[in-house]
Amino acid sequence: MTAPPRGLTAQAFGGLAFLAIVMGVMLFGAAGTFHYLAAGQFLVLFLGCSLAITLYLLKHDPDLLARRVKAGPVAEQRPLQRLIQAMASAAFLALIAVPGLDRRFGWTNLGAPLVVLGDAAVVAGFLIVFLAFRENSFASAVIEVGAAQKVIDTGPYARVRHPMYAGALLLVAGIPPALGSLWGLLAFIPLAAVIVWRLLDEEAFLTEQLPGYAAYRRQTRYRLIPHVW
Repeated sequence: MTAPPRGLTAQAFGGLAFLAIVMGVMLFGAAGTFHYLAAGQFLVLFLGCSLAITLYLLKHDPDLLARRVKAGPVAEQRPLQRLIQAMASAAFLALIAVPGLDRRFGWTNLGAPLVVLGDAAVVAGFLIVFLAFRENSFASAVIEVGAAQKVIDTGPYARVRHPMYAGALLLVAGIPPALGSLWGLLAFIPLAAVIVWRLLDEEAFLTEQLPGYAAYRRQTRYRLIPHVW
């Protein structure tokens, strides 16, 4: 186990704090009230899971955490991925804001069982992402091929080629119901489309740049869901 790079802890926790502020402002600002129990529950779950994964990586794989904190459109090296990441960021903010607006104007009011189901999907999505991180220390937040990088075909990568994206899709699909909103699912559609666009471009890049990835694609047929796609 290597020591965390200098400044990594501050960078990681600073990023989490910034994310918490942005999500809180977007969600409660759109709702126009702090009396929004489902939102409070969701933020505790989302940020708690994010914190748990951050702490795990700090202790067990600080190099991966360093790759993960280097994220966003400006971190991408290729113009197409800068565009994709910018669109993904906007779509994620919409996914948070629309349920807040739903709460403000009372468009829908999902019952507690569906809210809990949404919370469960968020936690399950984080778990899948964590399993992908634990298996693949090269899971950078930007599309690149690092030094000594190799194809990972074990653990969840033996079932699908993109378990991290599969977990992310389940996570974001759970956000609208976790926030008590049906209309928020409309905001999920463009975000899901952007994630699929990103993984397809990533596959083309890795096939060209990472030795053995073309063979891995032939060996592991499914991208996101076993026996489906």
